[in-house]
Amino acid sequence: MANLATDRWTRRDLLGLEGLTADEILALLDTADEFFPFATGRDPAPQALQGRTVLNLILEDSTRTRTSFTLAAERLGGRVIQFHAGTSSMSQKGETLLDTARNIEAMGLDAIVIRHKEREAPHRVAEAVACPVVNAGDDAHEHPTQALLDLLTLRHHFGRLDGLTVAICGDVRHSRVARSNLYGLRTLGSRAIFVGPDLFLQGLDDIRGEVETATDFDAVLPECDAVMMLRVQFERHTDLDLDLDAYRRGYQLTAERLARAGDGAPVLHPGPVNRGTELADEVTDGPQSLILHQVTCGVAVRMAALALCTAAADRASGD
Repeated sequence: MANLATDRWTRRDLLGLEGLTADEILALLDTADEFFPFATGRDPAPQALQGRTVLNLILEDSTRTRTSFTLAAERLGGRVIQFHAGTSSMSQKGETLLDTARNIEAMGLDAIVIRHKEREAPHRVAEAVACPVVNAGDDAHEHPTQALLDLLTLRHHFGRLDGLTVAICGDVRHSRVARSNLYGLRTLGSRAIFVGPDLFLQGLDDIRGEVETATDFDAVLPECDAVMMLRVQFERHTDLDLDLDAYRRGYQLTAERLARAGDGAPVLHPGPVNRGTELADEVTDGPQSLILHQVTCGVAVRMAALALCTAAADRASGD
């Protein structure tokens, strides 16, 4: 049986990294490391979710997040129900999100994974149901398991998560990934620098604490131990006044630009990659890219989140 950090994780829900202690974040990462050998499914994992049912309430387009949560639950012995909004009563009959969650929970649920376009929708669901809720991304607010898999990737590479400087470059304004990573890195003693044109560094007033920003990517890179690139989220812009050619000149990570960063600085990206926009192919597919390792870490992290949250719920109910 994997060593679950149940003595260090007592929360029923994982809704964000803001407000978590360093030990709570490390409890999730340590448990994810225990599950990492089983993340690819080549070896049977401990059946921590045997007999449990998880609902994937994914209400925005998703490839990696939906798939990895599904594999995470199934590899731990759980059963996954996929919610399809387009054929649901939410779409056809006007049922509310909370009524949907309550009704499906009443059929017998042990956890809900939710992605929603509205800020803090997972928090509202968590207040409305008794089972654990894991936030799989809400608006441009938080994406805690993405940040955790990024942190796990960095820890695998560096062997530590303190004293690092990480550039997070791109459409920061609309990035829940950037916000969760900022909270996680800051809590663990590292530094995050948000990089991008002024257009993408506006609207950060919702972030608590100091936010370090820069518009000159080339000037920042020599300070950086790692580089995390973000895609331009065209779907969240109603009126995007962006010169893409100028953006590529200033912010595309090429091999030449990457050479300015720390020696062998790893490159991360939450996906999907807009090839030829934020990343040159030579970097996406190059030796410093950890993008596919991030994906593997994502399964392990989501195994940890589901296992720890359901175990905490069991303890709270006396099971």
